[in-house]
Order: sequence, then structure tokens, then C-alpha cells
Amino acid sequence: MTIAENEPLEPHGTEEEERRRYPRKNAGSSGLVQGAQGKDEDLQQQPVSGAYFSKKVGHVVLASEDDARILESKGFGIKENSGYYLKDYEVLYLMYNNKLALKSMVKKKGGKKASSGGILSDVKFTDYVSFSLKRDENAWTRFLIFRDLRSRGYVVREGFGFPIDFRVYDRGDFGNKAAKYIVFGLNEGKTMSLGELKKHVEEMSTMGKEAVIAVVERRGEVIYYKVAKWRPIKPL
Repeated sequence: MTIAENEPLEPHGTEEEERRRYPRKNAGSSGLVQGAQGKDEDLQQQPVSGAYFSKKVGHVVLASEDDARILESKGFGIKENSGYYLKDYEVLYLMYNNKLALKSMVKKKGGKKASSGGILSDVKFTDYVSFSLKRDENAWTRFLIFRDLRSRGYVVREGFGFPIDFRVYDRGDFGNKAAKYIVFGLNEGKTMSLGELKKHVEEMSTMGKEAVIAVVERRGEVIYYKVAKWRPIKPL
């Protein structure tokens, strides 16, 4: 099975093994940090079947304009140059929830390409995990944070270019207001210097965003910590 190259991808365990290892969790009480309960409307939508990886844009694209419009309305994907494509963490999230059937064009034994008589082959979730990790060592961390936030009912978009970051919209704000939060991702055991953290928080404060650190524990659970700029009160 191939995605963009004609060489096999390394397995990452079966889909059932991944679901047992990282099961869907119920959210908590109120607020992003506390883990607000949100309706995961993504699970109610019809599966997307016409999706394939495009070498030209380097992303998964959708064949159906209707599917693209539905996903775009839910905060998925990027529309660019009259095209529409999905980020790897979005693809993994939809595949994990059985809402996207991804195809790959492969050659026949005679060496002919799919466009000239080849075949379309299903891409497994585990294949795309391996492929994503080859492109980005943080792909799995991005997916876990994205999945957790979407399951809480938040719309999650690409961040501003920090190592692992997302713009997160409060419920009902997407399409009406700017993102309320910027979520930075960290794996458990990884460190961030106070200077680097201070710089990020100051930049987010300038943009009017609330900074939140999402720590991914070794078992896949995501814990959130809100970060604020603190100014000591001058003595009277």
C-alpha cells in the first residue's frame, strides 16, 4: 500500500489496537482547561468516500464539492487556489472515526499508472499514521490534541507556525468571531524554557488570544493548562 511513493509504509498497529490504546474520552465540566462537555457533531455526519492523496499539492483532496462544503462549514480543511485539501491531523481524525475513506492510486503489475488503467486501493488508518510521521515527527501529537479538542465540541484550525499549535474557537464562534484560544502542544517529558514560554504568551496576548498548553501524556490523554502574563503589583 502506498500513499505518495511506490514503496510500502511501515505498519503502526491495527486500527483496533489504536482504538484500544487511545480510546475516545468523555469531556468534563466547564471551560477549555477544565474540559467542557461538547456535542461531537462530527460523528453524526455521513462518511466521505471520494478522498485521495494528491502529489501535486502534497495533501489529501476531496473529489466531491458537496463533501468539501460540508467539511468546510464544520471548520475542516483549507481552500486554496480554487482547490480544497485536508491537513494530515484532520485526515487521521476523520479516518479514526470512520468518516473518511481514503484511496491511493497504484500501478498495475505491468507498470501502468492508475490514470491509464491502474487501480484505486484503500489506505488504512495505520498506513496514514506512518506516512504522516515520516513527514512530521509531531504528527501523532497533533492528531491526539486535535481529536481531543474536536471531541469536546471546539472548532480547531491551524496555528501561527509555532512547533505544535492550533487556533481554537469557542463554541458557536467559528465563522462569526476570531479564535479565542491558541493551544500549544507538548509531549510529556518535553520541556520549554521560561523565556520561550514568556515570548509565546506575550505574542498571543498582543493578538488578544488566551494561551493554553496541551500536555499529551504517555497514554495519550491530553491535559490543558491555561497560561497568563503576570505583572507583580507595585507596593504602595
